[in-house]
Amino acid sequence: MLRETRHEALLRILRAEGVLPIREVARRLEISEATARRDLTDLSEAGLLTRVYGGAVARGPAERPFAEEEVEDRAAREAVARRAAALVRDGETVLLDIGTTTLQLARLLHGRELTVVTSNLAVYEELRDDTGITMVLLGGQVRPNYRSLVGYLTQSALAQIQADRLFLGASGVLPGGQVLDTTDVEVPVKRAMLSAARQVVLLATAKKFPGTGNARVCGTGELDVLVTNEASDPATLAVFREAGVEVVQG
Repeated sequence: MLRETRHEALLRILRAEGVLPIREVARRLEISEATARRDLTDLSEAGLLTRVYGGAVARGPAERPFAEEEVEDRAAREAVARRAAALVRDGETVLLDIGTTTLQLARLLHGRELTVVTSNLAVYEELRDDTGITMVLLGGQVRPNYRSLVGYLTQSALAQIQADRLFLGASGVLPGGQVLDTTDVEVPVKRAMLSAARQVVLLATAKKFPGTGNARVCGTGELDVLVTNEASDPATLAVFREAGVEVVQG
């Protein structure tokens, strides 16, 4: 395989799957680990990926700061959060993903008797002084721009968690039901969250159909409930219903 073709294939795999160790890069491309390391170094120097311990993640487009995201489309996110909050029962352990919609949900949980597990620093700051809520903040590397925790420490902590419900965020939802994210380094954490909850609830405003993103998080088969707006794409919602996902609109 030519060097340029190899580099294109490597970036395509990383964008689809998030973090990959060097050994897995070598296996996928059928090259030696030494060649995989050289390719990762070349792409890192070109600014196309970020080296992490033992492997690499692809760099996507520049991410908007959390504060900018929070003020955009707020009414739609608040509507989704209200419907999501109605699903929560006192005494539950709920897992809240990163993102601004989960922050809106957290603001509606004050006064409840709950355990909240999160990698979302904004959620932690919102709920940390609520005496009725037991906060569990996952460890990991801090991403200041998006106020989240990522990395192998976050994923390792999630392996010890069994939550009643996960409230999952997304950057985009394709017509076929695939859930996407724009930030490759967040995808492994989201996937670990999927395995850490008995019920998975996707929170997606109408703008997320199809939204943005190039990294696949999951499909309809890994979801139980979709909470969205009345204006969301009917054809895509039909795909979710046909797959047995409960669709809640508001």
